[in-house]
Amino acid sequence: MHRRSFKRHDLYLNRELSWLAFDERVLGEATNPANPLLERLKFLAISCSNLDEFFEVRVAGVAQQTVHGLNVKAPDGLAPSEVLDEIEVRCHRIVQRQYDLLNDDLLPALERENIRFIRRSQLLPEERRWAARYFHEEVYPVLTPVVIDPSHPFPQVLNKSLNFIVTLEGTDHFGREVELAIVQAPRILPRILRLPDVRDGDNFVFLSAIIHAYVDELFPGLKVTGCYQFRVTRNSNLFIDEEEVENLLKALEGELRYRHRGDAIRLEVADNCPEEVSERLRVQFELDPEDVYRVNGPVNLYRMMDVMGMVKRPDLRDAPHRPVLPPRFVEAEAEGKSIFDVLRGGDVLLHHPFESFSPVTELLRQAAEDPQVLAIRMTLYRTSTDSALLKSLIKAAESGKQVAVVVEIKARFDEERNIAWARRLEDAGAQVVYGIVGFKTHAKMLLVVRKEQGGLKFYGHLGTGNYHPSTANLYTDLGLLTTDPVLTNEMLELFMILTGAGRYPPFKKLVVAPVGLHKKMMALIDAERKRALAGGEAWMLLKMNALTEPKVIEALYKASNAGVKITLIVRGVCCLRPGVPGVSENIEVRSVIGRFLEHTRIFVFGNGGDPLIYCGSADWMDRNFFRRIETVFPIENPAFKKRILEEILGSYLADTQQSWRLDGGGQYHQVVPAEGEKTVSAFARLMKLGEEGKKV
Repeated sequence: MHRRSFKRHDLYLNRELSWLAFDERVLGEATNPANPLLERLKFLAISCSNLDEFFEVRVAGVAQQTVHGLNVKAPDGLAPSEVLDEIEVRCHRIVQRQYDLLNDDLLPALERENIRFIRRSQLLPEERRWAARYFHEEVYPVLTPVVIDPSHPFPQVLNKSLNFIVTLEGTDHFGREVELAIVQAPRILPRILRLPDVRDGDNFVFLSAIIHAYVDELFPGLKVTGCYQFRVTRNSNLFIDEEEVENLLKALEGELRYRHRGDAIRLEVADNCPEEVSERLRVQFELDPEDVYRVNGPVNLYRMMDVMGMVKRPDLRDAPHRPVLPPRFVEAEAEGKSIFDVLRGGDVLLHHPFESFSPVTELLRQAAEDPQVLAIRMTLYRTSTDSALLKSLIKAAESGKQVAVVVEIKARFDEERNIAWARRLEDAGAQVVYGIVGFKTHAKMLLVVRKEQGGLKFYGHLGTGNYHPSTANLYTDLGLLTTDPVLTNEMLELFMILTGAGRYPPFKKLVVAPVGLHKKMMALIDAERKRALAGGEAWMLLKMNALTEPKVIEALYKASNAGVKITLIVRGVCCLRPGVPGVSENIEVRSVIGRFLEHTRIFVFGNGGDPLIYCGSADWMDRNFFRRIETVFPIENPAFKKRILEEILGSYLADTQQSWRLDGGGQYHQVVPAEGEKTVSAFARLMKLGEEGKKV
């Protein structure tokens, strides 16, 4: 086949539309009867949160291209304006599905379980008295109604905030004819409220219903003719020229103040809002008619997630899962040994959330307290507000240890938290750097330098996920605790470059972006291609969150065309089109969506019967290969390789409950068991293996 034929537009799926297909798979879990009822509600909320971020970042970016006349086509051949047109069609379809699912399926099912959302017209007398008291004591004092007239311009509506547009009739005390007003619901107020125990079961009312019921009290002497909730989604991309600012942290803090006030991208409004009123809002926010979404229910379905913590119904939730502490750490605790004793006995591969994240937390805690530890180095991309890891770093710095932390303060939507931690670390005496100008530091590395008999010894941790104990219980990730002298020395060299300057030395094991990762992956793919052409067995099994980079996709097409069997497990965006004759008929693409968020990146190459396995922080996207600092590391221990191939990846390939397969037309189809076969859940299988004490 001619070389250029692999670059045809029809061989590539559009990135934005593939992302929407991912959100539809998440929404599919809200319809999956295999999931408990409250878990289905959770998936609905997640799909709405995903769509919010899609508008804030992806749609905003494409819209900016059209505004500035940038008609650069993606590998799939679509111009930005064409992408926007298709996004509008699909997003309206998704939103309609979300509200149909809520109103026609989930709310009736919840009511059958005595979990109710009471409309204001359905409130019983005692509930109505409670609602009136709550409005007057908790809500009324913090509301600021703003009348729209020449002396009261349209107020600033914050990104994704709950607002009401109120239509009025009458003349106020100053003789003004009043027609419209805006009421903003402060973010400090809960959006879902539990009603008094008048009825059986769990009964709730939306804050919007209470405000609506008593909105006339905000406008005494005037007639309220209508009250309609609305929400605006804004462009949340930050704009900072890193090469021009002297202090990146201060510049970012300044930019964050304007995130809630970016250009409007989408307007959601109650479906009973009169056309002339919604049109007034549309014009005010300078949106096109296609950017208006009329919804039958709360304008922010993500708030339904609050119900998960308000209803104590374990029968409607997934069975509790408790990560297992690997046997070596259990034995060490019983024998009073340190984590350093454990790691001197051999490396440890952790698979979260089936295995506990606590060994990583414990490594930092003991390192902070151990007088033999001289230095700690760490990258920080995302972490929790109350992070035990960061507290250990602060303690280590305060005790005089050399602590260096590479903090990525541009981690989207975690910027403020990371800035706060950066300041606390600096105050404690740690050296805090913000990476390299123009590149996000996405690598997951932790290195402890300890003085031992015979000299200094390095203890390292490399992972696929963030140093975030909370998400370690929700995301699937792999982490390698190691004392490998080659690997840990290369980690030290990389830290030196991140905090200082210099050129990357030729690493033997660690693979780093943006310098060598793309070249390495391309070489490994090509080696399989050549092996297939020579008549050998050639295959790849690649698991990642996203696959978008055109050159690596082209390399996969060439390998497939040569006869390489390629299995891809891609959670989210996949721009590769499988099953195209003469191009990708040897490529299968799967996606697994379920209880835990798939986050591991595992790259396996057949290598003629001795598989090469790499894990790391990078997806196969332009940004990961060329605009981020990423680390990918080899798995060399035979037992670890067997675990990854047979137990971890094998479980995903066997899944027939929450697995989807991508066809050549760009559509995903849920995998179902063959007739007579039992349904297999990868997550259930991995949890069972963990609970049985096996290493997974």
